[in-house]
Amino acid sequence: MASAAEQLAANMNMGTFAKATELHKRLLFTLLALLVYRIGTYVPIPGINSEAFLQFFQNPDGQRGILDMFNMFSGGAVERMAVFALNVTPYISASIIVQLMGAVYPPWEKLRKEGGESGRKQLNQYTRYLTVVLALFQSAGIAIGLNAQAGLVDAPGLFFIVSTITCLTGGTMFLMWLGEQVTARGVGNGISLIIFAGIVAVLPGTIARMFGLAQQGQLSVFILLLITLIAVATVVFIVFMERAQRRLLIQYPKRQEGNRMAGGERSFLPLKVNTAGVIPAIFASSLLMLPTTVAQFTATANLPA
Repeated sequence: MASAAEQLAANMNMGTFAKATELHKRLLFTLLALLVYRIGTYVPIPGINSEAFLQFFQNPDGQRGILDMFNMFSGGAVERMAVFALNVTPYISASIIVQLMGAVYPPWEKLRKEGGESGRKQLNQYTRYLTVVLALFQSAGIAIGLNAQAGLVDAPGLFFIVSTITCLTGGTMFLMWLGEQVTARGVGNGISLIIFAGIVAVLPGTIARMFGLAQQGQLSVFILLLITLIAVATVVFIVFMERAQRRLLIQYPKRQEGNRMAGGERSFLPLKVNTAGVIPAIFASSLLMLPTTVAQFTATANLPA
């Protein structure tokens, strides 16, 4: 049994696409929303010295750990310290926490299992509230850390900390709202599209750096081909697992209609193998990079002045 998206793709042609005016509007809205997101990744927070911060971020001494992954998901907004630097990371963390609490906390478990549509809306509201709390904590840590670094802020002080917290938290909440609007009025899942746009935006620069290293002789052609093959194989495997289904056999009983027997057909109920999507992979990557980041920050803090 094919999904609705697969049936639409199978029956889609240029004539059908030309007549689908509603689809045109949804595609245009999605593209405009992604354009707004990309513009926001180039708007720095007030009071930050963008050039000094870029040099600080690209300092080759040591590994940046989890900051590199945040920068990739945000489409380079972290290295520019833009208003969308936090991206939708607090929302993803809040979604994971609410899902876990929905399995162990009885009131939320009741909402998830018996609440229906109203229960789902209530859990989504809790996710939004928790997103605000997490965004406030993360933006406060970033603001205090930037304020303590000499040369990164034009006018350090309380005003810079408050304005940075406001800008970063507001940017995250705007992206969360934008993602929900894309989900409702655009094409696909808005939050996933925002993450996808951020990753794709930094992909050309990464490929260009790899070829640059190969031309300079710092990366052999064999290693470059090996990395390319691994990347292609990984994408193929991810697509295969994303589309994989487990088909449960459904046997309809026979029934008598007059003097003959009818029924007895067989059908299949398709169940996705990967129901959680990319959330576990993102969460696991963050946990794996966290010890490296903490160790680096601890070593930096213990350096003599």
